[in-house]
Amino acid sequence: MKKLIDGADAALDGVLFDGMTIMAGGFGLCGIPENLIAAIHRAGVKNLTVISNNCGVDEFGLGILLGSKQIKKMLSSYVGENKEFERQYLSGELELEFNPQGTLAERIRAGGAGIPGFFTKTGVGTVIAEGKDHRDFDGETYIMETGLVADLSIVKAWKGDAQGNLIYRKTARNFNPMMASAGKTTIAEVEEIVPVGSLDPDNIHTPGIFVQKIIQGFHEKRIEQRTTSAREAS
Repeated sequence: MKKLIDGADAALDGVLFDGMTIMAGGFGLCGIPENLIAAIHRAGVKNLTVISNNCGVDEFGLGILLGSKQIKKMLSSYVGENKEFERQYLSGELELEFNPQGTLAERIRAGGAGIPGFFTKTGVGTVIAEGKDHRDFDGETYIMETGLVADLSIVKAWKGDAQGNLIYRKTARNFNPMMASAGKTTIAEVEEIVPVGSLDPDNIHTPGIFVQKIIQGFHEKRIEQRTTSAREAS
């Protein structure tokens, strides 16, 4: 099976459909599969449920799918950088399922590992726990969270080969490895395609068995929050 595909649009051809669930890797603007997101925007699919730590920023990353009203529901942990997200949610245009960040990461990891549910103390006694199964272990109360899977996972890696083996770089590792294992179909975009056999097996973060397609991406290094300090007078 040929996994190396020429371009994001070709990689998504025949994969997308209205109403599907998509996991999108990244944290803030770090490690986001921006080329695949842009191709989803061009494809025009709608009523999407998107699982991602956040939703990009206005007019970049997942924010472009919000702007075009292609997203129906978000499962997220942090959404504070996107004014259009706020507007759509408060107006009732967008459904939102909030998750504590660690819980979201574990729900994705569990889904990829075939674990349908697990118990956690996080959220006990808050609105997060409403309607969820409660269980006591060793005198402590826990709530049950369910594992998450997606019709499609889109991830971004630093290096990859034609077999789909992936290495992520530093902070860009974030949610990408868990999502790569939790998609029925996983498509990766990478900064560099390397020859098969050139990656150290001990350093591979996502084995190619989890990846169905891989593309060469061209990435814009944006800064989400630029913070500077005044220089001291000399």
